[in-house]
This record gives sequence, C-alpha cells and structure tokens, in this order.
Amino acid sequence: MIDRIGAALMRGLDPERGHGLALAALRAGLGPRGGPVSTPRLRCTLAGLDLPNPLGLAAGFDKNAVALGPLSRSAFGWVEVGAATPRPQAGNPRPRLFRLAGDRAAINRMGFNNDGAAAIAVRLAQRPKGMVLGLNLGANKDSADRAADYAAVLARCGAQVDFVTVNVSSPNTERLRDLQGPEALAALLAGVMAARADLPRPVPVFLKIAPDLDESELAAIAGVAEDAGISGIIATNTTTAREGLRSRHRSEAGGLSGAPLFDRSTRVLAQLSGMTRLPLVGVGGIGSAGQAYAKIRAGASALQMYTALVYGGLSLAGDILRGLDDLLARDGFANVADAVGCGRADYL
Repeated sequence: MIDRIGAALMRGLDPERGHGLALAALRAGLGPRGGPVSTPRLRCTLAGLDLPNPLGLAAGFDKNAVALGPLSRSAFGWVEVGAATPRPQAGNPRPRLFRLAGDRAAINRMGFNNDGAAAIAVRLAQRPKGMVLGLNLGANKDSADRAADYAAVLARCGAQVDFVTVNVSSPNTERLRDLQGPEALAALLAGVMAARADLPRPVPVFLKIAPDLDESELAAIAGVAEDAGISGIIATNTTTAREGLRSRHRSEAGGLSGAPLFDRSTRVLAQLSGMTRLPLVGVGGIGSAGQAYAKIRAGASALQMYTALVYGGLSLAGDILRGLDDLLARDGFANVADAVGCGRADYL
C-alpha cells in the first residue's frame, strides 16, 4: 500500500523529477525488503545464469547504478542498469520524459544520459553479493566510432557484471538503429565479442532489438546474432509507432513503452522464437501476471519490465511473480522453462 501511495504521489510531479525522487527514496531505505520472489516453478536458467525467478528490471530505471542495494532486495530475479556510454553524457534537452497515464504508457527521448563508464564501473564493483546484475551498453552521441564504444564500455565494466546488453535499438540517438543492419551489426558484435574474450571471465552478451522490424529484418538479425556467438536476444525496446493512443502527449518524439507496446513486442518475440534457438527475453508492456505468462508462452525464457512500475510501484513485480506461479501451477507446469513457447502460434 505504501509503495502504491508513493507511486501515485510521484505521478503528480514532473516525470523526470519524480524518477529522481523514486531513486532517492530507495536509497533512503523506503523500498521493498523481502528480496526476490522464488519458488521451484519460478527458478530458471538464462544463458548460464541461475535466476531465482524469470522477471528482471529493465535498463533505464537505474541508469547510473546508484540503487543496487535496494534493488537487490526487490522481488526481481535479476536487474539491468544503464545504458552506459564511454564518456559521461547529458542526453537530450528537457523535457524528454512524458507519462501517458490514459494509455498506461510513457514516451522518452532521454538520449543515453549517464555518468559514463568509469563512474558506473566503481558502483558496479560495490554490488551486493548474490545479485544477478547486468549492464546495458550504449554509444556516445558524438562518437566517431559508435561500434567501438560498445566494446569500450564492456572492457571497462564487464568484470563487475554478470551479463551485458548491446543496445542498438534506442530510437533516441540519431541513426543508432542503423547499427541493426546485418553488416554493421556483425562488425559491432565482433568487436564486442573480442572485448569479452579479454575479460577475466566471459559474460553472456544479449542483443536488444527494436519492435519496428519486419520479418525479413528479424531473420537477418537472428542469423547475425547466432553467427556472432552471443547468448540471447531481448525483444523488444521501445517503439516509434503511435497507433491508438489517447493521451495528450501522444505526439511527442521518442520511444513509446508500456501497455500499447505489448501486442507488437509479443508478436516480434513469437516470430523470433521460430527463427532462432537462442534464448529470448520478453519485454514490452508487461503489467500483469497474465501478460508475463503470455510472453513466456510466446517464446520468452525470461522477462523484463519497467514502465508499468510507474503506475503500480515496485511491489507490482512481486504481484506479477506470485500470479505467474499460480498460472503455471494451474496449467500443470513444474517449472517455467516447461512453458516457454507452448503457445507461440497464438501470438503470430
């Protein structure tokens, strides 16, 4: 109840200021304390990572890794921070974050604002023991070689995390999505994998893709990802589409996340599930246990969420996980892995 009251109060503030205050409240000890929700049905493995449950916190909530302790005590089974770029970056001009309450959505054009890899690496090194933690890799807006930026962040921070995500799908850095093209993507991933080979221990590398790709583009990306030897694909990032929105901020530029993204991202997930044997992470529009279950049935081995927390608070993650456990039990699944892809055809 306290969590939901806090979320409601934050929604009365400017979105970016409210986000900053939410992080400050967590650091002050006002967040969840129970730790990851886990049952035999929810425990799972993703690319060699042992997870207490499949639901992760997506990148963007804690860009600068300033609330790792409080987040380790939340219901999430794993947490991704960032995106981090080699050099500190202010991001795009404000306002750049908009709530679409009537649509249970948000639009952001943050532009990879962050403290830079060096500062973030120091915080990652102080991570709580036992926390499954990853870092979203980004590129500086003014970089002469954006592909090299991803490898540089991995080299600087890779020893402090359990996995990394190559983010070439944000719509908020001009021409960044061009790196999803087969030739550019292959070259970028080759550089990332070379940097990975130099780490004290290899970490899983995930690729986060856009939801605004057609089937042939998805197939090409899946092929490049497999050839590169990465560990999995995160489907999907935010969308530039605006169909069916009602809120007054619906025409703002940037990436749309939240409830309106659910159908689009789940369809991409189901399509990818038929194109690759790489494990998939389903993200986009999850706000209930039923939606989390739908992503798993469509082909997701694990999940991430973020925007729904704006409206339901951090405690929503625990509600979703307990509901997911009930749904798995209802349908006779001994473990969440047994349900992956079982209803893929329903989402194509």
